[in-house]
Amino acid sequence: MKQFQKYLDTVNQAIAAIPYPEKPSQLYEPIAYHMALGGKRVRPVLTLMACDAMGGDPEVAIDAAVGLEMFHNFTLLHDDVMDNADVRRGKPTVHRRWNANTAILSGDTMLTIATQYAARTANWQVVELFNKTAIEIYEGQQWDMDFEDRNDVTVDEYINMIRLKTSVLLGCALKTGALLADADGEQADLLYEAGVNMGLAFQLRDDVLDVWGDPATFGKEIGGDIMNNKKTFLLINAMLLAKGDDADELRHWLNDPCAAREEKVPAVTALYERLGVRQLAEDAIAHYNDRAITPFNQVKMSDDDKAAFIALANKLAGRKY
Repeated sequence: MKQFQKYLDTVNQAIAAIPYPEKPSQLYEPIAYHMALGGKRVRPVLTLMACDAMGGDPEVAIDAAVGLEMFHNFTLLHDDVMDNADVRRGKPTVHRRWNANTAILSGDTMLTIATQYAARTANWQVVELFNKTAIEIYEGQQWDMDFEDRNDVTVDEYINMIRLKTSVLLGCALKTGALLADADGEQADLLYEAGVNMGLAFQLRDDVLDVWGDPATFGKEIGGDIMNNKKTFLLINAMLLAKGDDADELRHWLNDPCAAREEKVPAVTALYERLGVRQLAEDAIAHYNDRAITPFNQVKMSDDDKAAFIALANKLAGRKY
């Protein structure tokens, strides 16, 4: 298996070579702008890694990898509109640089482009998996929005939501690579299981970084989840644990629509620290990371390939960026 950077270089070259039409520029320029922002490119790299590890030629998986990354970025364009986010990867979001209608329509176009790339594989299993995953992600986004109006969201409900919204796409990326290498169903399913659990650890780490991360390296403004009262793993546990004065303070911040960022974010962060919810998140991250490593160890591939996947899982679960 190649080094991660080699796969990443391949993915970035393929994305840079996407031939966008020149007109209408207001449709395609936002797509090119957003895709050029970069990002970790974890999903397409996983596709190439899985194809290679299962004995296939990574070249046959490039279209699928690009399609999955385009799809992922389509969801980000729409998420940024829904979350009213100002910054993505350290740059203005598309709906801020252009407008919300442009972000929605460009995002729709990205979805279609992504579907075209998936279809280029001429592999019906890959296309079915892509479509199944897409619908699950939409379901996860709907649950996320539904949770905004509920104060009784459970931890289990939250885990299921992030499984759908985030984790299934990592599972899809790995299984797609395996399918394109003609791996048997059991091996492909083990990689899918590993990817889903990797995604859960990844998203829980994102929850932590949104509160305690470094904005210079995180790429987004710290405290966005707090300001939007997002039902994250941290907030759900805080709502379950807070008693007395802590419960009163938490209710105050949740019910004050005019709270200033410079007051609310540090106050809620301090409350989280008093209640110990960061440690609960760290424990959950370790749990799901372990559940990702187990199937990686069960897949029939070289020890070097296993080590590469496990190293990546550990990096995502404990990432500092």
